[in-house]
Amino acid sequence: MRVLSGMRPTGKLHLGHYFGVIKNWVKLQEEHETFYMVADWHALTTGYKKVDEIPQNIEDMLIDWLTLGIDPKKSVVFQQSKVKEHAELFLIFSMITPKSWLEWNPTYKDTKYNLLRIADLSLMFKGGLRDHIKTFVAKLPYKVEDFDALEELLLDTISDALITALFEGYLDKEMFKELNVSKRDFYDTDTYGFLGYPVLQAVDILIYKAQAAPVGEDQLPHIELSREIARRFNHLYGEIFPEPQAMLTETPRLPGTDGRKMSKSYNNAIYFADSEEEVKKKVMSFYTDPQKLRKGDPGRPEICPVFFYHKVFSPSERTQEIERECKSGRLGCVDCKKIMLEGLEAFLKPIREKREQVAKDRELLIHILEEGSEKARQIAKETMEEVRLKTRVG
Repeated sequence: MRVLSGMRPTGKLHLGHYFGVIKNWVKLQEEHETFYMVADWHALTTGYKKVDEIPQNIEDMLIDWLTLGIDPKKSVVFQQSKVKEHAELFLIFSMITPKSWLEWNPTYKDTKYNLLRIADLSLMFKGGLRDHIKTFVAKLPYKVEDFDALEELLLDTISDALITALFEGYLDKEMFKELNVSKRDFYDTDTYGFLGYPVLQAVDILIYKAQAAPVGEDQLPHIELSREIARRFNHLYGEIFPEPQAMLTETPRLPGTDGRKMSKSYNNAIYFADSEEEVKKKVMSFYTDPQKLRKGDPGRPEICPVFFYHKVFSPSERTQEIERECKSGRLGCVDCKKIMLEGLEAFLKPIREKREQVAKDRELLIHILEEGSEKARQIAKETMEEVRLKTRVG
């Protein structure tokens, strides 16, 4: 089965990337025909002002891919922008994709509002409007087929309109003080590319006629949109594209040093490029159970990020012992972190050494991307020949 996945080049990879994505990719390349894409065009959706960072980010990410087990002899490793056919098919798909499919994609608004820190404001508007909308819909002089669906549509639409009105200065500007977001920030993310990036994701999968894409649950709407676009194209012009299936992956989500999801943007990540001393410093700064203030206090390992790491990196018998000693208060947080660091370093040390070797051969990195991109382009060219024949364009 042909499988495709990709990653935006945001720089060096951290532990969360490995356990959330790369570990599964390495397994898949042993079982399927795999295509792994450096999604540099996707990096422009939110980072179009930081293009100078992209080349180095690509190199750093590729170094980590190879270090962690992605094998160019088993997988096609390629760079999205080196396969120009992606752009051509993106144009065609954009012509046939209803705008409402993109606006209703739950990850579009969630991503945009989270970037701008205005998700709470949207919820506040909806909460204040809900009763008024119910009354309004009940008094409509039209037959309503689905009251709940209409109410949600109106809530979404009016809430979005009020947020736009706020940024245009039609509402009380005091709300801005809590948001710390400018009008420029709002419109800088309100681009055609940001709205349409799920169409480009569909292209990434369909241009290679991939049958599956490994994703987490939060990405399921994107796979469903790819299936919808494939169905619509096939219906309009004739059968070309298979409908890709989602390969759901259940993976442990390693928390960052502050207990939140590990992320570069939160500055809470442990990177494979970190030195032993940097890792130690980060581990000793880890967030722990806030109620365990001193060694004798009983702890709650089930809520402690450090204990989560023990379950991943420490031997099972030792982990059980740590759980008992933490709950009883016999084990303090500092000692617990030191023990966890031993298991984490045993995992990281050989990876760190291999990474140093991989990073030395820059010519190999360039060759891998060039060769993989050429393999990918040959397949994409064949697909586009079929598309041009079916659409009578080009």
